[in-house]
Amino acid sequence: MTRYQLFINNEWLDPNSGRWFPSEDPFSGEAWAEIPRGDAVDADRAVAAAANAFNGPWSRMSASERGMLLYKLGSLIERDAQKLAEIESRDNGKLIGDVLGQVRYMAKYFYYYGGLADKIQGHVVPMDKPKVFNYIRYEPMGVVVSITAWNSSLSLTTWKMAPALCAGNTIICKPSEYTSASLFELAKLTVEAGFPPGVFNVVTGFGAEVAEPLVRHPNVQRIAFTGGDEAGRKIYMMAAEGFKRVSLELGGKSPNIVFDDADMDQAVHGALSGVFSATGQTCVAGSRLLLQESIHDEFLQRIVDITKGAKIGDPADPKSQIGPITTKPQFDKVMRYIDIARQDGARCVAGGHALSGPGYGAGQFVEPTIFAGVTNDMRIAQEEVFGPVLSVLKFRDEEDAVRIANDIRFGLAAAVWTQSLHRAMFMTERLRAGTVWVNNYRSSSYTSPFGGFKDSGVGREGGIEAVREYMEPKSVWISTDLKMANPFGAK
Repeated sequence: MTRYQLFINNEWLDPNSGRWFPSEDPFSGEAWAEIPRGDAVDADRAVAAAANAFNGPWSRMSASERGMLLYKLGSLIERDAQKLAEIESRDNGKLIGDVLGQVRYMAKYFYYYGGLADKIQGHVVPMDKPKVFNYIRYEPMGVVVSITAWNSSLSLTTWKMAPALCAGNTIICKPSEYTSASLFELAKLTVEAGFPPGVFNVVTGFGAEVAEPLVRHPNVQRIAFTGGDEAGRKIYMMAAEGFKRVSLELGGKSPNIVFDDADMDQAVHGALSGVFSATGQTCVAGSRLLLQESIHDEFLQRIVDITKGAKIGDPADPKSQIGPITTKPQFDKVMRYIDIARQDGARCVAGGHALSGPGYGAGQFVEPTIFAGVTNDMRIAQEEVFGPVLSVLKFRDEEDAVRIANDIRFGLAAAVWTQSLHRAMFMTERLRAGTVWVNNYRSSSYTSPFGGFKDSGVGREGGIEAVREYMEPKSVWISTDLKMANPFGAK
C-alpha cells in the first residue's frame, strides 16, 4: 500500500486533517494507495506557497528560463512515461496502451508551451490621438487552481498546467479523489526539473472540503475546471462571487454523422472508436450516431457484428479493447441509463449487460452497448452517459442532420463522414460545436484550441489561445508631448 502526502512548496506534507482515504483499482476493486484528505487549512497553505512563488522567484525568472523548465519537464515525462502510465491505468482502469500513448503525447504539450513562453508578444496600437504612444502588454494573472475529472488525470492537468506556467502563473492542482496518484508522481518530476518551490502544488481530497476553499480563496485569480456540467455550474457560481476568471470544459453528447456517400469502412471504424475508445469515458465520445436512412440498416449491422467481437478485460493486458468503468458510482449510472433507454422504447441490439466472473475482476464492466430506434427526445439521446453506450438515430438529408445534431444543450464536438466537399463545408458551418471533425474522430493537438459551445463549457484549451486565457491585457499610454490642461483654468 502506497501512502502519498500533499505536495506544497516542493515539500511532502501530511494533511491537516491527519486522514487519508483509499484509491481503488477499478479492475480488481482493491485499494492500492492512500490519498491525503486535504481541507481548507491545506488549501490556505497551497495558496500561500503559490502566491509567494508568483511574487518571488517565478516572476523574477525570464520567460526563456521558464520555458526551459517546461521543456525539461517534458523530457522527464517522456523518460518516465511507462511508469506514469502504469500508475494512471491502475488508478482509472483505462487500457494501458491508451494511457501510455496519452502520457507520451502530453510531453509534447510541455515542449510546445516551453518553446512558446518567450514568444508571447504585446503590440503597438495605431493611435487616433496625437502625441501619445499606446501599447498592449500581456501579464500573468497570478495563482491558478486546476480541478480535473477522473477519466484522464495527467492529460487534463497538462492542458491547464502547461499554458498557465508558460504565461507566468503558478498553479495548484486538485485532481479527482478517485484518480489522484499520478499527479503526485508528476510533482516529483517538477522538483527534478528544477521548478522553484510553490510553482506547482498538489492538494487532494473531496470537493466541499478542499476544492471549494480553493475556488473561493481571495488570493486565487483563475479557475480551470474539467468535469461534469453540474459541478461546473457550481464552480462558476462560486468563482463569480470573487469575479475570478474561469474556464470550464464540461460534458458532451456529440453527434457522429454518416452520409450515404461516406467511405463506409472508415466511417464504421470512426463510429466505433468514437464512442468505445476509453470505454466511452471521454467528454468527446461520439455517443449519438446519426445514419442517413439509405445506409442505416447495413451500417448498423456492421457495427453490431464488430462490437460483439470486442475483447473485454484487464486494462493491463495489451490485448484488451474495453476496460472497466473507473468508479462504482459511474458504473451504477451507466447501468441506470441502459434501463432508462429500454423503458423509453429504444431497442438494444448489442450488449446491454454488466459482466462478472473470471477475467472481469470486481465486475465493474459494461458490455459495449448499442441502441437502435432512438429518437432525439429520448433521455439516452439527450443526456451524457459517459460509458460504452451508443445511440443510433436516422436522418433524411443535411437539414435534418443539422436539426437533430444541434437539438441538444451540449456543443462540444461533432463529426461528419462524407466525400462531398460541399456537404462537408455546409455541415461544418452549421454544426454548433467547438470541434468538428470531417472523415476522422477524436483528433487533437496542443497546437489547436479545444472547448465547447452551449452547456459544454467556457473558454478554450490548447494552442496560443490557451496562453491568452491565463493572461490579462494591459493598455499602456505614454505621452510624447501631451500638454495637460488645468481643469480649473490657468493660474
